[in-house]
Amino acid sequence: MTSRRRRALMAWLFMLPLLLVNGVVIAGPGLSSFYYSFTSWSGVGEAKWVGLDNYRRLLTDDDFLGALLNNLWWTLFFLTVPMAMGLLGAYLLSRTRRFGILFRIAYFIPYIVATVVSSAIWQNILSPDYGIGAQLSKLGIHWLDDVNFLGDGRLALPSVAFVNNWQWWGFLLVVFLAAMQGVDPHLYEAARLDGASPWNEFWHVTLPAIRPTLVFLMLMTVIWSFLVFDYVYILTRGGPAGATEVLGTLLYTAAFGEHEAGYGAAVGIVMALISFLVVCTYLVIRRVRRWDT
Repeated sequence: MTSRRRRALMAWLFMLPLLLVNGVVIAGPGLSSFYYSFTSWSGVGEAKWVGLDNYRRLLTDDDFLGALLNNLWWTLFFLTVPMAMGLLGAYLLSRTRRFGILFRIAYFIPYIVATVVSSAIWQNILSPDYGIGAQLSKLGIHWLDDVNFLGDGRLALPSVAFVNNWQWWGFLLVVFLAAMQGVDPHLYEAARLDGASPWNEFWHVTLPAIRPTLVFLMLMTVIWSFLVFDYVYILTRGGPAGATEVLGTLLYTAAFGEHEAGYGAAVGIVMALISFLVVCTYLVIRRVRRWDT
């Protein structure tokens, strides 16, 4: 056996355990979900083959269409607000000479707090009975007296997104900052010699230099936005009246609350298909733009 084949064999041997784990944890359940999405199944017992009925039902199910719309709104929110906050914060921190480490730690701490813990904290803060509105009322400030952030259908989804963003944007800031620190400083010096303003430096030097990182995080943001579950389920469980229902909570409710595991599997397959299309789009753009070279 040549040394080249020996190295290739060693590489496959090292990857084999991970491939086996992924086969058991991802491929097996994924293929099972694909099969059950064509069945009427309660989650136990024998499944009945129904063909495309579950997928036809998705097209006329108001709950599914509402959840999909909420996911699209969620995706748009997280592609704009936290991205802009992360970019701005990273750019400002990259120019900070004092207390830079302190600011990074402060912004990153929310990301390492357990979701259930931060959700419980914000649930108390936003509570109409003893939260920020009630405390301000005791001080004679009645701006938030009748505001129920998580119980009002118009405010519930933005409120949950705000809480999730509080944890998320610090992570983006740290990643963007790491990318910005890798930008060649000579580019900034050349821009300043040409009389570029700070905004022009950011737009024409920083953004192009960190474009691969920016696009990758946008890709992951889209995928994660369609997989969102934890904050929505903990804070509102999809309520009130489905105002915060997303595909993840709809799937959970269908499979484990209403015992329609076949229909829930169809929802999951749609979620996986959306993620697959997003990844394919990213790979095509990356190849066309030659970001690998």
